[in-house]
Amino acid sequence: MNRLLLWTGLLLACLLGAGAFYAWHKAIPYEEVVDRGPSPEAQANPYLAAEHFLRQQGLAVAHANSLEGLADLPPKGNSLLLLGERSTMTPGQVNQLLDWAKSGGHLLVVAEALWDEETGTSGDLLLDRLNIHQALSEAFDEPASPRNKKKAPDLTKLYVDNETAPAYFNFDTDFNLTDPKHLAQFSANSAKSSHLMQLDFGQGSVTVVTDSDVWKNAAIGHYDNAWLLWYLNQGTDVTLLFHTDVDSLLTLLMRYFPQAVVALVALIALALWHAGMRQGPIQAPAPRARRQLQEHLQASADFLLRRVGQGALLRALQQDIQRAARRRHPGFEHLETAEQWQVLERLTHQPLHVISQALGPLAAKRLNSADFSRQVACLQTLRNAL
Repeated sequence: MNRLLLWTGLLLACLLGAGAFYAWHKAIPYEEVVDRGPSPEAQANPYLAAEHFLRQQGLAVAHANSLEGLADLPPKGNSLLLLGERSTMTPGQVNQLLDWAKSGGHLLVVAEALWDEETGTSGDLLLDRLNIHQALSEAFDEPASPRNKKKAPDLTKLYVDNETAPAYFNFDTDFNLTDPKHLAQFSANSAKSSHLMQLDFGQGSVTVVTDSDVWKNAAIGHYDNAWLLWYLNQGTDVTLLFHTDVDSLLTLLMRYFPQAVVALVALIALALWHAGMRQGPIQAPAPRARRQLQEHLQASADFLLRRVGQGALLRALQQDIQRAARRRHPGFEHLETAEQWQVLERLTHQPLHVISQALGPLAAKRLNSADFSRQVACLQTLRNAL
């Protein structure tokens, strides 16, 4: 018996070993890459790839979240890239930035608004001060050709000295920059639009682009977008500003005038306390004994009106009239609407226009009090006449 168990165990061990050897011999190792999406750093910073690229080119890169920290940034040898929304920028901040550029800094801004010929302004204070206008490109409203569904992208070209071939970038071609005073030193253009202009500004320079999406994480690796970012900022330390949050009025008041704010809050509290003081004795609630049947009926009607609405009450009266008419005139429900109204005119001795007004379709919108009372009175008159 023991010998049988031993041979059985050996047989099972051999079978398991043979199966494992066969599986190991047939198994093919492979690598699988799981894309978990952008990292939290990339999600929080749309220009993270641009920062890494510039650092690889030997440039010092920093990014700021507000204009306040830029007061101590020296103009010489520095580039400031304003890539965020700046609709709340004040005229004083615009002057500060332009003075910084005049002193030798390089300022790069994104055009935010379209030029309005009627008002002579775009609403973008910084862009208007630079005398650069932005408009929709001529090809913005052109329909796509049905024969060329996969149309080649309209890329922006920039020709550089000592280079035979231009550099290519995929700026948004829906917008076009214009230079009415011919101040730009060079520009980069697509087929029908200009998307980049650089002009000398005092001892420094200012670059205006239609959009900065070409330098975001998803697009900086396309075409020559990364090269353009290096080319515009070569030889400088770069500061990226893509969160231009401006302090609110309340924050500024609390920072510079806290005593005045506290006094104003105390004054408002005293005014509300004074306005809330009772000017006479408290009125005692009315005794329940004085409530009349009419008051109960009025309260019940108000409750039904609030709960089910005007339409349900009016339809209930119309249904009462239909039931009464069927009792007075058998087969009334099988008649056409016009014939029903003629029968009601004969039974109630009411004019036909009154009957049509009472039994016609209900208005979709809510009636005012006078029209609703008039409609109810008309329906009650017909019901009582039956």
